[in-house]
Amino acid sequence: MKVELAVNGTDITADVEDRTLLVHFLRDTANLTATNIGCDTTSCGACTVLLDGESVKSCTMLAAQADGHSVTTLEGLAGQSGELHPVQQAFHEQHGLQCGYCTPGMVMALVSLLKENPSPTEAQVRGGLEGNICRCTGYHNIVKAALAAAAAQEASR
Repeated sequence: MKVELAVNGTDITADVEDRTLLVHFLRDTANLTATNIGCDTTSCGACTVLLDGESVKSCTMLAAQADGHSVTTLEGLAGQSGELHPVQQAFHEQHGLQCGYCTPGMVMALVSLLKENPSPTEAQVRGGLEGNICRCTGYHNIVKAALAAAAAQEASR
């Protein structure tokens, strides 16, 4: 089947099998490998991307379901001149990663969360990350990064 979607602002048209998952479309067709495949059951969140600005787990969504929509991956967050998105910058500054496998999904989930709630509490950040699993960090620095990103975004307004 033919699918057409905008990925990180670039229109992509491709013929795919009707059972192609969005995560495989992004990795194999669009050659964007920051979106990770972790569990294939939506349990870990490593595959989280933004679909029309809302976070979705791309491992259980068909590419055909994204047809006609806009998808943003981690690669699409940085600005035109390469400056990091505030959430990416905060992860760097707050040491919000260890192995890095969950990081793309965590960042994308937090971008969506901060869009919905620009000034979350620590409890709200932890609740917002409920569908994303990190096996390395214990979440402390991830939460610090989310709160720092929220503060940075608020300061830039």
